Amino acid sequence: MLATMTQHPDASAHLARTPDWSATGGLAPGASAAPTAAPESVRAEAASPAQPVLGTTPRRRSAALTVLAVLGFALVGVVALLVALYLLVGLGPAGVVVGGVMALVPLAIVFAGIRWIDRWEPEPRGALAFAFLWGAGVSVLIALVVDAEIQSIVAGIDADPGAVEFLGAAVQAPIVEELGKGLGVLLLFWFVRRHFDGPVDGIVYAATVAGGFAFTENILYFGTQLAEGGLLSAGTIEIFLIRGLMSPFAHVMFTAFIGVALGFAARHVGAVAGVLLFLLGAVPAILLHAFWNGALLFVGDFYGYYVVVQVPMFLLAVWFVVLLRRQEQRLTAERLAEYAAVGWFHPQEVAMLATPAGRRTAQAWAARHGVAGLMRAFVRDATRLAHARQRILGDRDRIGAQLDEAELLQRVARSRHALMTGRVTP
Repeated sequence: MLATMTQHPDASAHLARTPDWSATGGLAPGASAAPTAAPESVRAEAASPAQPVLGTTPRRRSAALTVLAVLGFALVGVVALLVALYLLVGLGPAGVVVGGVMALVPLAIVFAGIRWIDRWEPEPRGALAFAFLWGAGVSVLIALVVDAEIQSIVAGIDADPGAVEFLGAAVQAPIVEELGKGLGVLLLFWFVRRHFDGPVDGIVYAATVAGGFAFTENILYFGTQLAEGGLLSAGTIEIFLIRGLMSPFAHVMFTAFIGVALGFAARHVGAVAGVLLFLLGAVPAILLHAFWNGALLFVGDFYGYYVVVQVPMFLLAVWFVVLLRRQEQRLTAERLAEYAAVGWFHPQEVAMLATPAGRRTAQAWAARHGVAGLMRAFVRDATRLAHARQRILGDRDRIGAQLDEAELLQRVARSRHALMTGRVTP
């Protein structure tokens, strides 16, 4: 027999087990107004915890934004094809195919890490696709062009080979590669400001760009080694072990500094001032890249160095990301509590939406009743609503924060109304 979700005892029991967040946090410093009070009909429905049963309508894109998106994807797509042709000419079809398959292993590891970081408020897939293509294509092309120019200069002078190798690995590569990758993150900072809300978003975009760059670079390294020694040679196995399994996040860690810097810029400064934060973030990215590459030229025991230096650096980076994710969870709780105070949410819904335990409980319930996708949409919209509120409090309405807030509030209200009048299978 069908029953309304609000009357379903299982749903009420799950919500009852979540903490009671009646007033978590307040307005950000300097804010002077609470959110607009919910209409009486919405306030009445929010008097009981709710679960969504309807999907949401997509935002209409402006024609200019659509044109820019098409042009952007066309550009990075063409460049990625040019880089693929370069690899085919240099490595041959077999080298590209086998090297590509090998490079998929570290790429899958990186994507798993990005998914873990991005779970709280997922970024648009289109923006992530652009980031990957920029890293795999444009940033690689920049590095190849600069390297070709420098090689032509070096060929005309009598330079010490050891010095040339060191300068290439510890100076040229870090500067050119980090600025090339970082430029892609900066473009996303400029053109998807509505989805660039803080350091976590910056890390996600930077990691996606860096993952794309590392994917192409790994194909080049693996394919070259395959041509020299074959698939099962000691050299091929070792380079796959080092680059594919031991350090898949190396480029991610470097470029993440730029992403974090632009993430803070997204909360506090405008698009133009963000360039300064981009340059500030590029400094530690370049220095860490230079340290990583330069040390390999002098360290005798690489594996000992890896355990003593690189593993702790990676663990420190993971710890930092965990702290940023917790900050994002607190922000969600604080902003949604403000909406709950004026009738848009029931306090228990704030607990459901703003805590990992609450989300797991709600998703488990939704999966049992066949509305898992609808639940994900509701959680996503509510989280974006919290970030839209944060943008309003940070005086960032020039990028449409109030319009986003109004649309997202309508989505939440429609979902709740559908819940109160809809039915689910018990």
